[in-house]
Amino acid sequence: MIKIVRARDYADMSRKAANIISAQVILKPNCVLGLATGDSPIGTYDQLIDWYKKGDVDFSQVSTYNLDEYFGIADDDPQSYHYFMNKHFFDHINIDPKNVHVPAGSNTDVDEVCASFDKMVADAGFCDLQLLGIGRNGHIGFNEPDDVFSKGTHCVNLTESTIEANSRLFEREEDVPRRAYTMGVQTIMNARSILVVANGEKKAQAVHDMCFGPVTPQCPASILQLHTNVTVVADDEALALCKGMLA
Repeated sequence: MIKIVRARDYADMSRKAANIISAQVILKPNCVLGLATGDSPIGTYDQLIDWYKKGDVDFSQVSTYNLDEYFGIADDDPQSYHYFMNKHFFDHINIDPKNVHVPAGSNTDVDEVCASFDKMVADAGFCDLQLLGIGRNGHIGFNEPDDVFSKGTHCVNLTESTIEANSRLFEREEDVPRRAYTMGVQTIMNARSILVVANGEKKAQAVHDMCFGPVTPQCPASILQLHTNVTVVADDEALALCKGMLA
């Protein structure tokens, strides 16, 4: 079941998403959070940082598991998702570094990285809340459109549309990594609750297909229709194709 929360704009989306995450942390201080990168969640992280600095939320017992990381990239590379998470979130809150987990992109032993990350997530009891963005082609994490839904952590070849979308973060498109480690769809679905943030007209088709299209691996996010506790927080532009379907 997908619950859709309408937001006026990006700032409103970020506040509403941060409210959901902060409530999870307040109600269960030692909760397990699944986290996402990209432009969409940055405002949510900013809001959580602000509330932390005001003493409203405490991350000292929280553990986190990130969805993905580029393959063959060092943790301290400014383009890595390790670096992104430190810059936009972890360096500004009181989370214990030992409780932060991101796939080891610098390790090119695919079997080792995937098995290790899957074991860590399972040993943690899976995520209490999984934060997701959504790609223009409906990907979640780096689970790209495919003939089947993925299961555990795996290494994927990124589609041209994903490479193009991510190229804004690199000096040249050819610098964008072509492969990435990603948490699998089955692992994402094992989360007890899922929160999706989406903004902008470029996400409108993906949001529509996620919420109202057929459940198909050609739109990986569509499988969220089968989860029992999914909240989508999206702005008016991202919901433009859903207007006639909203209560």
